[in-house]
Amino acid sequence: MYIFNKALFSEPFMNDLHAPLDGSTLAAAYADGTQDPVDVFEAAAERAQDSEAVFTALTLERGRREAHASRARWQAGAPLSALDGVPMAWKDLFDMAGTVTTAGAAFRRNAAPAPHDATLVQRLTQAGLVSVGKTNLSELAYSGLGLNPHFGTPTLPSHSGEARVPGGSSSGSAIAVATAIVPIAMGTDTAGSIRIPAAFNGLVGYRSSRQRYSAHGVFSLARSLDALGPITRSVRDALAIDQFLTGGPAVQPADLRNLHVRVDDTTLNDPRVDAAVRDNLHHCLQRLGQAGARIDRRPVHAWHATLDCIAEHGWLGAAEAFARHEALLDSPEAEQLDPRVRKRLEAARTLPASVQLHLYERRALLQARLKAELDGALLVTPTVAHVAPLLAPLAQDDVLFASTNLATLRLTMAGSLLDMPGIALPSGVDRAGLATSWLLAGCSGDDTPVLRAALAVEQLFAHPA
Repeated sequence: MYIFNKALFSEPFMNDLHAPLDGSTLAAAYADGTQDPVDVFEAAAERAQDSEAVFTALTLERGRREAHASRARWQAGAPLSALDGVPMAWKDLFDMAGTVTTAGAAFRRNAAPAPHDATLVQRLTQAGLVSVGKTNLSELAYSGLGLNPHFGTPTLPSHSGEARVPGGSSSGSAIAVATAIVPIAMGTDTAGSIRIPAAFNGLVGYRSSRQRYSAHGVFSLARSLDALGPITRSVRDALAIDQFLTGGPAVQPADLRNLHVRVDDTTLNDPRVDAAVRDNLHHCLQRLGQAGARIDRRPVHAWHATLDCIAEHGWLGAAEAFARHEALLDSPEAEQLDPRVRKRLEAARTLPASVQLHLYERRALLQARLKAELDGALLVTPTVAHVAPLLAPLAQDDVLFASTNLATLRLTMAGSLLDMPGIALPSGVDRAGLATSWLLAGCSGDDTPVLRAALAVEQLFAHPA
């Protein structure tokens, strides 16, 4: 039996009193009887049903059964975990028993339902979380912008009323959290697909190291780059999810006086970085420095070498995605693909095997070089160089779509090639009220230091400067 310690969840996240609750605050309300898992689920189900293009499937019968079981556990004082009864959603790459895993593709609509839950679905169900449904995504998870011509594109309107892209490929997961349908949604990240939609929507997005979580039962895109993680309203929710999935002990926040971060000013001052993204990140660094963190402003040569490697030799994920879907591309079903996705997949058909092998070798060298350079420090960069672009021009112009997609993915692709665990954190907004984001990242396998640092940052920013 899990023993709920309400004191651990008494501090609200950075949002104001009228903002949607994160999962931890919701669970605290279950503990004191001011909220009920069944009522919360029914409200989430109603919002999900009223949403447009956010979900590919709803699992309301399952969720209702899980919510009633959670209510009984809370009434008995025996919750399964710190997030028992909290509603969540799953990117439609995760198998859920009895549902079709569409991967956002029209040709998979009539595929056989999954016979079993993916491993991560099993584990979080065992922790008492309540599944509302499966969320929309870029087709086959192959875009950083989140457009989908088959299931629609979920959007979060700007203050001007003009629709902006949700970020991809975990588009529906981010919008489900951003619009307060659920406080937690799981995503996948091959080149930025958790971090980008989190950034565009002012959310927390955690891309784990590749080996941290089991990918059993998850539809793949690129075998050596796919990673998993949650999109949430708070770091503490992401930490709780990580604890359930790894079975590790609760993570305590880092002492900011012992935190060492590296900032590469060449990256930050690149003209491709929006002024608001840069200025808001500077403000965050200032707060960190005032709290005692060591801010080391020096070039990170391995980081630049990785950016240069991708620009010169291409994206390793493109070669692996083509290998994954070559049979599909050679079949009649290819005609059902989003033409933009099909074009990107086909572009890797003629990539020489020698280039792919070189990229594997180069990656290993760059990872070793990065580890030596950072020497225990965390790398701070913008998550994305710009805010969420307008949807309509991208939907109408394939050339603009391709160039914007590449610009959106540029920084997160480098982190993915190096398998850097990273947490996208909201840093503020621009003059139009659009979210900006910064990224805390470590070397492959150093997830716990990244999580501890992010929790300390969250607690620092929960209080006014």
